[in-house]
Amino acid sequence: MQTAFSARPLSTLLALALGLGSAMWTTPSWSNYLDRPEVRQYMDELSAEHGFSEDWLSGIFAAAEKRDDIIALMSRPAEKALEWHEYRRIFITEKRIGEGVEFWLANQPAIAAAQREYGVAEEVIVAIIGVETSYGDVLGRHRVIDALFTLAFDYPRRAAFFKGELTEYLLLVREEKLDPLAIKGSYAGAMGYGQFIPSSYRAYAVDFDKDGTRDIWANKTDAIGSVANYFAKHHWRGTGPAVLQVQVTDAQVAESANAGLDLTRTAGELRNLGVTGLANIADAEPAALFRMNFEDETQYWAGLHDFYVITRYNRSAMYALAVLQLSQAIRARYDAASGS
Repeated sequence: MQTAFSARPLSTLLALALGLGSAMWTTPSWSNYLDRPEVRQYMDELSAEHGFSEDWLSGIFAAAEKRDDIIALMSRPAEKALEWHEYRRIFITEKRIGEGVEFWLANQPAIAAAQREYGVAEEVIVAIIGVETSYGDVLGRHRVIDALFTLAFDYPRRAAFFKGELTEYLLLVREEKLDPLAIKGSYAGAMGYGQFIPSSYRAYAVDFDKDGTRDIWANKTDAIGSVANYFAKHHWRGTGPAVLQVQVTDAQVAESANAGLDLTRTAGELRNLGVTGLANIADAEPAALFRMNFEDETQYWAGLHDFYVITRYNRSAMYALAVLQLSQAIRARYDAASGS
């Protein structure tokens, strides 16, 4: 892995709607999640649907903590939307490029094996890990159990989604024999080198070194294979360009850029609209047009199949372009360093 919502409690909104005043409404104070009726109901559902032991769940639920800082991070007003040149400056840096080359050189056998098995370009695997966690330097400081409980039961805007992820998390720690209270990740519950949410872990994490565990936190080989498998399962092709810089002269066509991530046009349609720069791309190839703003110019890019696949990892055109440009910079530096 965005709509506005009121941060006021439901009880307050009801009181205001009825003209009763907030003094008549109180929010129960719970000592822990296990005391809450809706959590007890959820625990009963887990036991019935997935065969969890009530004692096991009780121990976890009683230990989970509501984290107001996580709610604040999720709820804070969105900052000014970044322009492309601002976004690019965050991720495509000399430090990240250099550390990417170091990561690649240190893990070359695993990265090469992932490319052979899954068909995903080595530099793209490295770039994803670089963008997500700076090659493992920033894995997250929040207990995943606290993040998921807080967002499932105290963040109504996304409660259904995070309740599903909490269920996935409980299933994965049982399957992998992990301590559910020990794992740390992002404030949204993303984990490991590639920042997989629990459902992605269960679907795409792999035991790439065949040691019997899928460890995306400390085992770089598993993390590398898991990132590659994610892209393979989302139909990465690895043939032809993922994105091309194009030229747009028609103002109406330019205005239609950034309409969405889906490839709703074709290269032929873009050509017919006067877009140039799509040489050697078949007319039938699905495409989407994106506008990226610098301080003193505007660029237009045609996203193709593998560009769309990257947006399945993070649903942002700027993210996909940053990954690709970082990967190209790392590849050039790696080839020079390794004498390729």
